[in-house]
Order: sequence, then C-alpha cells, then structure tokens
Amino acid sequence: MHLRSVQEVPEGSCVILKMDLDVPMHEGVVQDADRLKKTLPTISVLLKKYCKICIIGHLGRPKEKDPSLSLYPVYQTLIPLIREYQKTTIRHQFVKDIESFESYDVSVLENLRFWEGEEKNDPEFLKPLVSIATCYVNDALATAHRKHRSVMIYKDLPAYYGLAFINEVEKIMSVLEHPVRPITIILGGAKEDKLSYLPALIPLADHILIGGKLPLFISKEQGEKIYVANLRDDKFDLSDADIEKFKTYIALSKTIIWSGALGYFEKEDAKKGTREIAKALGESTAYTVIAGGDTEASVSDIGVEDKIKLIASGGGMLLELLMKGTLPAWES
Repeated sequence: MHLRSVQEVPEGSCVILKMDLDVPMHEGVVQDADRLKKTLPTISVLLKKYCKICIIGHLGRPKEKDPSLSLYPVYQTLIPLIREYQKTTIRHQFVKDIESFESYDVSVLENLRFWEGEEKNDPEFLKPLVSIATCYVNDALATAHRKHRSVMIYKDLPAYYGLAFINEVEKIMSVLEHPVRPITIILGGAKEDKLSYLPALIPLADHILIGGKLPLFISKEQGEKIYVANLRDDKFDLSDADIEKFKTYIALSKTIIWSGALGYFEKEDAKKGTREIAKALGESTAYTVIAGGDTEASVSDIGVEDKIKLIASGGGMLLELLMKGTLPAWES
C-alpha cells in the first residue's frame, strides 16, 4: 500500500484539504485544539508550495443547520495557529455557502453535515468546489472509514494524504504487517455493533478482552482467546476480579490495542475499571495503541498519555483498518 504524500502535491495547486475539525466545544469556544494542530505541518507544506487551500470537515452530528455547531469558532481558532506556525501572514476567509469561494490562501467551509449530501455521499454535493480544485488532500484519518462525500473526493481528483494521516496509518499497519506477539485487544464502550469486528480480530489477536457494556450483548462462552467480563452487580463497571484478569493478560502481552471505555464513564463511581486498565497500559512495556474519546480521557486523567505509543484518531477507524487492512478513504 502506497499513499501519495502531500509532499508530492504540485506547486500552485488549488487544494481541497479534509481536516479533523470535530474538536471539543463549550458555549461556542474551542476547548482543545490538538486535532487542529496535528494538521499544521500538512498546511505548512501546501502554503510553502504556494497552494490555495480550502479546508473542509464537520463538527458534531447536526440534523440541520444548527448555529451551535457552526465551524466559525473553529476557523477563528485555526487561523492564528496557522499564522504562528508559518511565522507569516495569510489571507483567509470563512465560507458559509459552497458557491461563495474567492481566491484566498486559506478558506474554511462551513460544517459539511449541515447538508444531507455529505453523509449520503451525494456525487452532486461539493461539485462547485470540486470543479475549481486541482487536487485533494486527506488529513482526517478519524473519519476515513466512513463513505461520506468529503472522504470519497479522492475518486474525482488527484489525491494525496497528509503527514499525520500517513504517519498514523503506517503505525497501525505495522501491527498487521509485523505483529509482535502476544497481541491483546481490549474492546469496550456501549455500541453493540463493535462486536461485529470479533470474527476478523480473532485471527490477529492472541487474547481479546471484552468490557464496557458489551458483555451484556454476548455469551460468556466464547472460546479460549476471548475473556468476557462478568462486570460488577450494577453492570456499570468491571468487577475487581475482571480488573485483575485484564491485568494478567496485559502483563503477558507485547502488543495491546484498546478501544472503548470499560465502564459507564459518565458516572464518577464507574470509572475504576477504565482507570485501572489505563494505569496498567501506562506501566506496560508493550507496544500500546488506544482509541476512543473516553479511553483517551482515562489515560489523560491519570497522566500516562505520554507512555502510550499511539493514541489513534478514532475507534471505528482503528478497528476497521485492523479488520480489513484498508479503508474507504483510499480503496480503489
């Protein structure tokens, strides 16, 4: 698999750049800009090539044009970050309507999910933008498993991939191409459909540990590779016995992949399992990969995020890439 790097984009191109703009917000203020900062090196490459950039992405899951989910505050946060990173001025604009682009160094388009054509992958959606662009760069790995219009533009234009995108894909693929065993996969969270990944993950893993709400949807008898947590009596968290069982497998492992909180993370008294496993991963010498907002929050809470080898952009993306070895964002 070879993904063409943004470094190969021709000078002077008009570029559609897909970014992960789905940042934490509170009352119209960006709370954490890390997702934006990840793409600054890719933006820098393009600006040094004198490219015009139109940035696209989404925020939240709006059902209609919801002002509280406008990308304007994200735009206001991003532009100063670019200026500081570049140490130069840039001409920029925020675009509310797809037909309204002018020739600026950087443009940011309003939340794509304000239009139903995005999630329906409507080929007519974004057509005015695609018609004036000369190439497409994807640096938003978190949504690379979704067949949405902004992901599938690579079928319509010469396509390249951002520095953060390629770096993360290579790290995840190394688990498939050069596995260091034993490999333990920990699945948590509340979405039952995550269990659909099990048949494809069983050949990859030596051990699979299942927590969160998932044990409520699956039989405890799953064969020797799979341990399904019994949970404590209220079913909101791992039991103490589950925690010790998980730690036993973690201690044996050379590679650990963890997606999804292991308790009802919204309840303070149901975070013990998630935090204990996060601590165990922080102390492990294994190659550790984690994904999912609550999972990431747990390692941040106890200050071990710097000890995790890779904090992946998204849980769904991570599991699909491990399962298939490819993603809709670059399938031919």
